[in-house]
Order: sequence, then C-alpha cells, then structure tokens
Amino acid sequence: MMDSIYNLSKSLKQGGLITVDILLVAFSSYCVVYLYSKGEVPFSVWLTIASVTSIIAIYTYHRVGLYDSVLRFITDDLFRSIIVGTSFVSASFLIVSQFISDSIPVVGSLVFGSIAFLLTSVLRFLLRDYIKSRSTGHYPVIVYGAGSAGRQLVSALHAGDEYKVVAFLDDDKRAQGKRIQGLKIYGISSISRLINEFGVRKVLLAIPSATPKQRKRVISLLEKYPVEVKTVAGAAEIISGSVQITQLRDVAIEDLLGREPVKPVNQLMRECVEDKSVMVTGAGGSIGSELCRQLLLCNPSKLVLFEMSEFALYSIERELRQRLVSLAYDVEIVPILGSVLNKQLLERIMASARVDTVYHAAAYKHVPLVEYNVAEGVQNNVFGTLYCAQAARESGVSHFVLVSTDKAVRPTNFMGATKRTAELVLQAMALENSQTKFSMVRFGNVLGSSGSVVPLFKEQIESGGPVTVTHKDITRYFMTIPEASQLVIQAGAMTKGGDVFVLDMGEPVRIADLAEKMIHLMGFKVKDPNLGGDGIEIVYTGLRPGEKLYEELLVGTDVEGTIHPRIMTANEVSVSLHDLSLKLEQLLAACEINDCNRIRDIFFSLPIEFSHKKISDYLWDDDLQTIPRRVGNVVTINTQG
Repeated sequence: MMDSIYNLSKSLKQGGLITVDILLVAFSSYCVVYLYSKGEVPFSVWLTIASVTSIIAIYTYHRVGLYDSVLRFITDDLFRSIIVGTSFVSASFLIVSQFISDSIPVVGSLVFGSIAFLLTSVLRFLLRDYIKSRSTGHYPVIVYGAGSAGRQLVSALHAGDEYKVVAFLDDDKRAQGKRIQGLKIYGISSISRLINEFGVRKVLLAIPSATPKQRKRVISLLEKYPVEVKTVAGAAEIISGSVQITQLRDVAIEDLLGREPVKPVNQLMRECVEDKSVMVTGAGGSIGSELCRQLLLCNPSKLVLFEMSEFALYSIERELRQRLVSLAYDVEIVPILGSVLNKQLLERIMASARVDTVYHAAAYKHVPLVEYNVAEGVQNNVFGTLYCAQAARESGVSHFVLVSTDKAVRPTNFMGATKRTAELVLQAMALENSQTKFSMVRFGNVLGSSGSVVPLFKEQIESGGPVTVTHKDITRYFMTIPEASQLVIQAGAMTKGGDVFVLDMGEPVRIADLAEKMIHLMGFKVKDPNLGGDGIEIVYTGLRPGEKLYEELLVGTDVEGTIHPRIMTANEVSVSLHDLSLKLEQLLAACEINDCNRIRDIFFSLPIEFSHKKISDYLWDDDLQTIPRRVGNVVTINTQG
C-alpha cells in the first residue's frame, strides 16, 4: 500500500494530503468537544464545528504554503508555517465553537491548536523520512564540521539523491553527543565504528573558515581511514555566491601543506605596476599567466603579454579581457607573439609600449627536457635573459625582475646551471651604471604548474595506479602559484639593483609521503608489493637525468631579511660583465655546434658550483662527440648594447 502511495502522481498526493489534514482537524475538534462536553454535545453540533473548521484550515494551510512544499525537501522551517496556520485555525475554532455551543471554554481552542499542530507536524515529517528512505542512489557520507557550513551542507544534501548524511564529526567536545537536524555529533575517535556501521566511504569537510593549519590537522587525522575526503569551497566564495555549498572539491594540496598565507603588502604590489606600462615574458606559462592576473588587479596602464606559444597567448589574453569587464579598469592589453631570442623585437616592443617594468618568466624549466636538449635550454634561458635585459636597459625600463628557481643553487643539471648563469648575467649588469634596476626572485616548485607532480599523481590514482615516484627520499619545496606571483611582484618593488631575493618556502615535503596522502584522501589504500591485494601501488622509478634528492634555496648562509616576512635577500658571488661576456661568447659558440661537452666545461668554469655526471642530449653521440646543429635566431653578444 505504501509503495502504491509513493508512486502516485503529484496532484493525487496533494489531494490525499488535504484529505488527511481534514480528518486530522476533524479529529482534533472531536477530542476537544468530547473533553469539555463529556459526550453531551450532539453529533450534528460537532459535525458543524468540524466541517467549518476544516474548510478554514485547508484554506489557511494553502495560504501559508503547506501544500506548496515538496515533502522530501522540507526542513525544520516548516514548523513556522504550521504554527502560523494552526494559530489562525485555532482562533477560527474558538469563534465557531462559541457561536454554536457554549459548553466549550476559551482554553479549548488552545487544546485544539496543540493537537492539530502535533498531528500535522508529525504527519509531514514522517512522510518526509519515509520518502527519503525510499529514494535511490543514496551514498552514506559523514560531514566533518557541525557549524553553520555543516548544517547548510546537510540541508542542501537532503534535497538531493546522491548523498545520505549519517552523522556529524566535530572536534568540539561540547558539541559531541548532541544532535543537529536529527544527526548525532561524534568525535573523530568514532569514525571507524561509523565506517563499519553505515558503510561510509566518503567524508565531506565543511570547515571553510578553518585556518590552513587547522585543515592540515583534520586531514592528517582522516587520512589513516579508508575514506575519500571532499571539501566545500572557501567561506569567501560561498558568501559571495560564486559557488554553491554543495559544490564539493578534492582536498587541495595546499591543505596538506598547512601553509598560512600572508596578505600581500598593497604598497609593494602597486609600486612598480599601478598606472605603469608592464611587460611579462612567458605570459602564457604557469607563472607568467598568474603574474598577469595579479598585475591586472594592480591597475597598470598597459599590460604587454609576450609569449612564443600562439594558443597560450590567445588563452591568457582572452581570460584577462574577461576579467577587465568585472574590474572596470582601463588597462590596455597588448598581446605580442615572439621569442626572447629576438632582441630586435624585444627592443621595439619595450620602446613602443614605453615599458616601465619587466617580469621575465619565459624559460625552459623542465629538468629532463633541458637535459635532452642542452643547447636549446642554454640558448633560451641564458641568452633569452641576456637579450631581454639588454633590451630593457636600452629602452629605459625602470625595473627588470627575473623569475628564478631553487634549482639554480649548486645545480646538478643543465636547467639549474642555465638559471644560475642567468642570475649572474643580471648581477653583472646591475654592477654597471644603469637606470634599470635588475633583480631576481628564487623559489621552489609551485603547485598546479605544468609538470607538477600533484596533477600527475591524481591522474595516476584515478586510473588505478601505479603512482610513480623517482626516489623514496626525494623532497621538494612547494608554494601556490598565486602566492609565488604576489611575492615576485613585491620583491621586485624592494630592489636596489642586483638583489637575489629568496622566498620563504616553508618546510620541504617528502614526495613519497605526498603520494601516500593523496592515495588515502582519494579513498584508496597503498598497496604493499610484498603482500599483494587491493590498493594503489607506489613505484620508484629512479632519479631522472640531473635530478637532485634535495633542493636548496641558498648558496651560502649570508642572508638578510626584508620588510616582508616571506622575502629574504641573499648575498652571493657575482662576476663583472667584462669577465662574464667572455664566457658567454664561448657558450654561444658551443651552442651553435651543439658541443655539449664544451657547454658543460664552461659551466664548470663559472662560479655557480655546477656538478654534472652524464650528458643525455638526444643529439649528442658519445662516439662522434657531437652531431652539429645550428641554433636558430642567434644574436651576437654585445655587452655594451
């Protein structure tokens, strides 16, 4: 019978509910009449009172929206509508009963209202629970966080078919043991029992206002259990309305790091940008594109996007123009296709756009690829930086900021050697009398950049594994792209010329631990290769050519703080532009014939503490020594401009 009722059409269900409400109102009136008349009121009198009151009740319930609510979606707010409706019906009952019979006292209307309210409420909530119990596709989940966000999330999930919330988790001991929306609040120690009892395989984090350290602690507690962890958006996004609270996300890697963000200093962000002409090389890359986004917020007069990839340039230009609509800034966006090896083009664009500040992010940064393509890596990273810096100096650019890397410190690969040599170029040019202030900002890996291990691990886990890690002891520093970009902009504003800025990257992260955490938080377990069974296996593939176990940010210990808590300056060895130019001439000649041995020897002779074992260039032959090739678009070095 209940199954038949459940499958009725909406209109028939509504009609049935009205019929039941009529019977409940009639029953309530009968209870009152019987109670106060002691059975002496004639049946016709009760029938008259019940009929009139029922008609008024149905009209009133309709007006307050009781028949407009979809039963499966109703919440505790329905009590308000029932209270309003039954209050009006009680008053009507009093008037009708007093007019028809004097045996029912005024207090009888209160008794009638109480009975009607109780029966009407219980009916609807019983029907709601029954309908929800019949809904298909419910996936048992636990909500971590019994605060405002948690309650909103549960209410929203109750309206859908996908998730069935079975309990709250919260570390507030005062809340544990209590119930919210019919769900009991447990401590984290109860999660194993809840998992076994309800078959829970997913925990939803509803703590959008928690600090990074608090989120890291909660995630660390949950990662040991066989559940997938999802999280709601941040509080600011929910309040602004840009996302819905039901839009669940994977746990972000920054939540695992627990790194507290530092609010950027507004004056430093705008010092070299606001109302100025700004140029970003490599504008379509991971760092370059984020630099453009942050720079746009600082309201430059002109933003020059310099990029070699047509699609990357198209994508970032389109995105920035869309952002301009909401910002209501009058910023001229200039997209320029070109290579940093084209010095004449660089000079033309910097001069014609009257560029004040250059952020040089264009570089080949993937260690193995540069190992396989040595001459191209040297050409782009070293000479691309040289030509950009020379063009900036000759065009009267005020500030030139190089985006560097921790791999430039005691490099063991060609990519790191090229970036440290690029730093030497800027240090040497800064020693000359120039109106351009050259500086460089050195930091480690950024989360979400192209080639980052995080999206790679996620893809491998989703496909069933294995997750590949080069070495069980390898560690890396991590920082979010927005934070790194903001710090680059702020560091550039503090330069006096020739500064090597080093960003505070926090504690290094063991990559194998990161892989294990991601496997656990995506609801899987790590497979033991010795025991077999289910799970995601972690496979160690060995260090790649030129790869280090540990990265460093400083060559020495001579480091000083700045006015920004996350930015330091390093006092490191430099060479004169005259001495360096001789090495650059030799390096360029070696690149023209792809003489990898010669390139490596030149790096050995520079004060960069370079160490390297084996050449892996695809066009290098151990027997023939070299396969000649000429690198395109070579520009003769002229250190004097």
